[in-house]
Amino acid sequence: MTTRKTLGLKDTSETAPNLNKKGRGWKISESRLDELHSQARERRRFSSDAHKALAKRFASANLGRHTFKRHAVVGSAIVDFNCHSLGMAVDIFEEGDNEALATRRDKSLEAVGIKVMRVKASEVLENMDGVLARITAGMRQRIEEKRSSRRARDHGDRSHSPIDETESQD
Repeated sequence: MTTRKTLGLKDTSETAPNLNKKGRGWKISESRLDELHSQARERRRFSSDAHKALAKRFASANLGRHTFKRHAVVGSAIVDFNCHSLGMAVDIFEEGDNEALATRRDKSLEAVGIKVMRVKASEVLENMDGVLARITAGMRQRIEEKRSSRRARDHGDRSHSPIDETESQD
């Protein structure tokens, strides 16, 4: 007689799953990717009131060159809003969502450099201005993080250039 196997969630305290460092860092079969895109399309069609309200505000907001895409597929996850240029995702936490799954997904996304910001659906509907203020503050922080890492990378490259070595010899 065969034993039945059941699927279960790993402990949320565990680290994010290991990712292959090829391409975008995700190894996903074509069929799984097609299914994710299909699910994202369905979520865009039948969005909650909180999603619709936040999407409307994002559409009318002047965020410069940064845009948020609704129900975007990022790796093996579907995030509620994704800003690719900042490497930032916004997750609207609905009542009844699985906290453990959300935590594991967030860890996986953060492992590849995507900062995840969670907001409650009730908060989006009741205090939209406060939510937008938090998101724009998170965007500013993310912009500064990217600038500082770029500066550090550029500064490190210049310290090894032959021009600097000849100037220091004079």
